[in-house]
Amino acid sequence: MNRLLKQWKALVAVCYLMASVAPAVADGRSAKFNYLLRCSGCHDQDGTGLPSAGIPALPGYIDAFAGDDEGRTYIAHVPGVVATGLTDVEIAAVLNYVIDRWGDPKTVEPFTEAEVKKRRAEPVSDVVAYRRRIVERLKTSGVKIADYPWP
Repeated sequence: MNRLLKQWKALVAVCYLMASVAPAVADGRSAKFNYLLRCSGCHDQDGTGLPSAGIPALPGYIDAFAGDDEGRTYIAHVPGVVATGLTDVEIAAVLNYVIDRWGDPKTVEPFTEAEVKKRRAEPVSDVVAYRRRIVERLKTSGVKIADYPWP
């Protein structure tokens, strides 16, 4: 009987743990889940994007922007990021997921909630013109930039 009681308590503990973790996953709190739900519609699951439609590829290119001060501000103002409805914490997690998956996290600082909040508060009235200026500067420095129809 004592053994059965211990097993019952263990089962209750496992169920409690599963129930406490499930809402976070169901809410889409994981960075991968949020990327798949909110970003892959344009950038695709493999990050390849659709350059002809203005959606640049992420693999091999995300570090150019994520490793640049103005580039990080640009990323925080990309229309897809602005329209996600995610919190600053969730946006930072998704951006870090993208860097971990398609960039080089050893050379790029991770985003933090505070940084995302600060950069989103910076005024960028024309995100396309802002990107053009960054691209021009990066290309002049020899940085390879993803194909994009609005140079």
